[in-house]
Amino acid sequence: MTYDDIPHLSAKIKPKQQKVELEMAIDTLNPNYCRSKGEQIALNVDGACADETSTYSSKLMDKQTFCSSQTTSNTSRYAAALYRQGELHLTPLHGILQLRPSFSYLDKADAKHREREAANEAGDSSQDEAEDDVKQITVRFSRPESEQARQRRVQSYEFLQKKHAEEPWVHLHYYGLRDSRSEHERQYLLCPGSSGVENTELVKSPSEYLMMLMPPSQEEEKDKPVAPSNVLSMAQLRTLPLADQIKILMKNVKVMPFANLMSLLGPSIDSVAVLRGIQKVAMLVQGNWVVKSDILYPKDSSSPHSGVPADVLCRGRDFVMWKFTQSRWVVRKEVATVTKLCAEDVKDFLEHMAVVRINKGWEFILPYDGEFIKKHPDVVQRQHMLWTGIQAKLEKVYNLVKETMPKKPDAQSGPAGLVSGDQRIQVAKTKAQQNHALLERELQRRKEQLRAPAVPPGVRIKEEPVSEEGEEDDEQEAEEEEPMDTSPSGLHSKLANGLPPGRAAGTDSFNGHPPPGCASTPVARELRAFVEATFQRQFVLTLSELKRLFNLHLASLPPGHTLFSGISDRMLQDTVLAAGCKQILVPFPPQTAASPDEQKVFALWESGDMSDQHRQVLLEIFSKNYRVRRNMIQSRLTQECGEDLSKQEVDKVLKDCCVSYGGMWYLKGTVQS
Repeated sequence: MTYDDIPHLSAKIKPKQQKVELEMAIDTLNPNYCRSKGEQIALNVDGACADETSTYSSKLMDKQTFCSSQTTSNTSRYAAALYRQGELHLTPLHGILQLRPSFSYLDKADAKHREREAANEAGDSSQDEAEDDVKQITVRFSRPESEQARQRRVQSYEFLQKKHAEEPWVHLHYYGLRDSRSEHERQYLLCPGSSGVENTELVKSPSEYLMMLMPPSQEEEKDKPVAPSNVLSMAQLRTLPLADQIKILMKNVKVMPFANLMSLLGPSIDSVAVLRGIQKVAMLVQGNWVVKSDILYPKDSSSPHSGVPADVLCRGRDFVMWKFTQSRWVVRKEVATVTKLCAEDVKDFLEHMAVVRINKGWEFILPYDGEFIKKHPDVVQRQHMLWTGIQAKLEKVYNLVKETMPKKPDAQSGPAGLVSGDQRIQVAKTKAQQNHALLERELQRRKEQLRAPAVPPGVRIKEEPVSEEGEEDDEQEAEEEEPMDTSPSGLHSKLANGLPPGRAAGTDSFNGHPPPGCASTPVARELRAFVEATFQRQFVLTLSELKRLFNLHLASLPPGHTLFSGISDRMLQDTVLAAGCKQILVPFPPQTAASPDEQKVFALWESGDMSDQHRQVLLEIFSKNYRVRRNMIQSRLTQECGEDLSKQEVDKVLKDCCVSYGGMWYLKGTVQS
């Protein structure tokens, strides 16, 4: 039933207050209407005896009242639009009202209840007392009201409410949406003149029309926000001296290659002058420039976390920078042990120049810049001498043992020997794929030999299916020769969508089928875009929920869209895997009522933010447990990430991927209430 089909009993308005009341009937014959509740409400409001003053004369709650309220006081920025025959007709609005249900009948029910209680108490007291006692009455005369008291009374809330209540209602007649009178009034929303002669004065540009439709408010013109002191536009930056430009950029970026710095400063800047300026505010680490510690922590400053003075913070940060000149990896606990600083300060140092890797530590944020090292050997030599002096100072301050110090910093000399864990994993994957292809060809050759034995002429052999035992033996031999999987323990090996590690690591296929993202068809591109946008908003989805969201997406598309050509469940799942998601094999309980689609759980593996590692650890936990307690999740995150996570970080990861029910945490979509 639409809004226009509901029979309206009455409508009334108070013009001065711009207040509207709309009273509409309730369909008491509808099967969804609870008759006992309606009778109870009518009895509470009107009592047992119905008369002319009764709210519900039928002894049923058969009507509902809606009262209006103002949504905004400034309506000059709003207009009603009507699009017809390629033309947009705008009508300015002078008032916007919102209708809400009125529950004044509950107040009447309370008043009736109080009256009945008072009557019962009065009846009981009259039976006990034979005769009322004579009481003395004091008569007082009101004093004349002063002007000041009268003004206070006029401005009081009670007076204003009373004045509003005294304004009479003006009863209106309601016309339905399809009524001829409504259609006639709707014609006033169309501009009568459409010829070019009548609109010759409308010669403004589109931007001027937009300014007329949405003029800036006076408050915005008077109080324009001032940019923060630490924010500087590139146009303002280039008006400063070169040394100040370099200092501001390095202070905000913290770590930057020399090529990126030159691109930000502009092509007209001399690189020699930039090299002189950068050495005053930054140090060379693995061919990249890292801002000096005394730039970030001036002399009179202190730590916001622990209150440690600036010179102590500078020494601790210099130790972290020096460690990165020796290796691409740094362990946070080692830094905290040597520097004796709190975990928050050490984490700030590392976040300036590194990213955390699960079960490995902190890796330098930028790759080794060998091109700069080869192009500027004099600068590298000068920086090496500076680091030698800093190393001697750190040995003295932190009492470092000489034997534990690297004899020669090899980070500045070249990238030889610096092979990251990801590179080793990639090499192992490549070798495994090559060996797998060789084993596949050898297995195929053996099958052909078994299926084509030497047969004497004239003899026919009945073809039977070849037993799978021989194939299983050959496959077992092939698996024995396959190299060991060198992927990181834990995450990738257990959450590879149920595939063998060598096959899951491949980038050419997903579950044995080509990824639909490789196809250049418009359908594949549209489906890939929908999947990526959906998982960026919701990190964890079951196949059932993903199909529901996809159907809603289809409903919002215009007729004839490419996605209406038909998308199978298999194609949708392959697109999810191709978009960087992984299937989490959640161990559902045996008595679960979840459907097969609800048991297929997919999660976005990498979104590009700092919480990726935390989410991956969380997904590993749920690959072994159907439900988990919070303390177990927090302890596992602390153990795997190698750092003390704050409550806010744990809450963010849980909010992204999980829901809480009955004191336990479940992956989204897997809880069965």
